[in-house]
Amino acid sequence: MSNINKNIIRTALMISYIILIGLVVYGISSIYSYLNTGADRSKMLHTEVKKVEQYLPQMQWQPLTNEGRPMDQQTLKAIETDYLDAWYVKQVAYKTNTTEGITDYYTESSRENLYNIIQLNTESNTTIDATTLSHNPKLDFFSEDGQLAVLTDYDVVEYKRVFKDNKLIFDATETSDYRVTFLLEDGFWRIRHMVKLESRPFENQTTQDTLKLNIKGINYYPQATAWDMYGDNFNADTIAKDFKIIKSANLNSIRVFIPYESFGKANVDTTKLDQVKQLLDLAKTEDLKVLITLFDFYGDYSVLDWTLTQQHAKKVVTALKDHDALLGWDIKNEPNLDFESRGKSLVTAWLDKMIDLIKSVDNNHPVTIGWSNIESGDILKDKLDFISFHYYENLDDLSEAYTNLKSKIKNKPIVITEYGMSSYSGFWKPFGPSEDDQAEYHKKIQSTFAEQDIPFMSWTLYDFSKIPKEVVGRLPWRKNVQKHFGFINKNGAKKASFKYISSKE
Repeated sequence: MSNINKNIIRTALMISYIILIGLVVYGISSIYSYLNTGADRSKMLHTEVKKVEQYLPQMQWQPLTNEGRPMDQQTLKAIETDYLDAWYVKQVAYKTNTTEGITDYYTESSRENLYNIIQLNTESNTTIDATTLSHNPKLDFFSEDGQLAVLTDYDVVEYKRVFKDNKLIFDATETSDYRVTFLLEDGFWRIRHMVKLESRPFENQTTQDTLKLNIKGINYYPQATAWDMYGDNFNADTIAKDFKIIKSANLNSIRVFIPYESFGKANVDTTKLDQVKQLLDLAKTEDLKVLITLFDFYGDYSVLDWTLTQQHAKKVVTALKDHDALLGWDIKNEPNLDFESRGKSLVTAWLDKMIDLIKSVDNNHPVTIGWSNIESGDILKDKLDFISFHYYENLDDLSEAYTNLKSKIKNKPIVITEYGMSSYSGFWKPFGPSEDDQAEYHKKIQSTFAEQDIPFMSWTLYDFSKIPKEVVGRLPWRKNVQKHFGFINKNGAKKASFKYISSKE
């Protein structure tokens, strides 16, 4: 018996020894592998910067006429990548007052100034939330040994917000020129010197003050695929039939929505863009104009996210700007609802820069913002081509409120791009309005539109069976009310309100 126990003990000891040796060998090999990885950025870069996903300002190189060695495109792209990553890690460092990532993109001599700023900001409880939105670099010099490069970056659009004790004390947009010297070290084009040559106030884009609009329209989703009309659910036949209904109802325009995330964020889904083009083609067939609302369901606004949203807008606007059916651009649906959660100054600043971006890509179509109420109608009024707001309040107050807004806004059209009444009266709202009440509402508001010459776009063509929680939340009394704003019910029959979907002039 004792011999059996001894054999068991010997076996256990041998197995333990083998396992221990295996672990030691694995550890040594891992250390050896790590020490021989060289400049593998995925292992070296503490901040895990992924420029493709996180930082995409507009970048426009000027023609290569540099002194020294001729520059090849592969090296130029490597310089561009490291340069933008350097900007990104600096912005993160100033926002968080940490130094991670700086050693990867700045030489030892250039880090000292960054560290001093971070230390000073930390001591004074100051942070800087900033980004760059466009760069226009010109390569000045590339050394014969391929180890040094010098560029001048012109018209860099910078936006920054400065906080002290967690309170915003300053924000500004400026345009600057930089001289930048790079050294190639360990596979990185690190910045050795960066000097601001000049800085000047950013010049805003102008508006179309002579714009005239004749809008009698409606917000549109197909009945079966509300808030999800693109992708596999896109149905051109359904849209074509609906546009015929809209045209026959004496309407001349529609408002549609492009959701930010489902369209791919910065990497816009070209298949879905093609579907938007098909929608525009179908609208043109019926002589309908289309107001495109961007950034549906977007609500971040973080400054470091701005380059991604600008890339998204640039791609969408570039793809659609030349279509004959395009009426204009509504930057975002009801962004003032995000003032409380994100801060009015941040949301307004994002909108301000998005206006500039869209106008830089397409200065032929007007730009607006679909505010959720008339009280917000004068925000950014000097930059918008026409003012638009939504009205779901008491109709008796509309004429006076509209007149008051017109007194604040000179020489620009003012459009109500959403209004309506739900005809829901059921379990969750037993004393709600009837379909006859809805019809009376639309009759009355059309009378006001005619008296005040107000352009309009109603909400919406159809009653819906499903409302996504992202629209009004999960509460059943809110979702059921939202299902019954249409002029056509769930069975495809026209409701009493359809008679007043438009004026009959």
